Amino acid sequence: MIARLRGRAVAKRPDGLVLDVNGVGYLVAATASAVHRADGAGEVTLEIHTHVREDALQLYGFADAAERELFEHLLSVSGVGPKVALAIVSGSSPAELRRAIALEDTARFEAIPGIGKKTAQRVVLELKEKVGAGAPAPEAPQGHLVAREALVELGYSVVDAERALAQVDPDLPTEERVREALRKAA
Repeated sequence: MIARLRGRAVAKRPDGLVLDVNGVGYLVAATASAVHRADGAGEVTLEIHTHVREDALQLYGFADAAERELFEHLLSVSGVGPKVALAIVSGSSPAELRRAIALEDTARFEAIPGIGKKTAQRVVLELKEKVGAGAPAPEAPQGHLVAREALVELGYSVVDAERALAQVDPDLPTEERVREALRKAA
């Protein structure tokens, strides 16, 4: 199995990057952060998950081991294949996704194209023990969800609302968290 590749990104394609490793071009479907890391870099190292099927051998690339580990956990969830798992890991940082799992925040996963309500519920249910346990204990999870919903009502996407709230002190009252997130986003 291929676990890591180091080389030059010689081409971007809709289905990933072509990584030249000593003259051999590997097509790697990569997360957004891995593509960003490869952009303009002379040489880049990507963590790799090798996915073997009857009819194909596919490489998935990640900026770091935490992304790859989360991707592999997602593959264990019924109804989540490599393309959907890659979309989930590409949309947010591993810390944000672990937090969403710990908070049982299915709306965060439903916001990702290709994920319906039932799949989002399975992701949270099946990964809460594996992944959510390593996440820090959320402070006032209900307040966080209320603050996020307020930002969504104001036109933010679920992911953008989460990113805005991540920059705000979680100990603030809900209303103040919303105001502070709006202030920082402006």
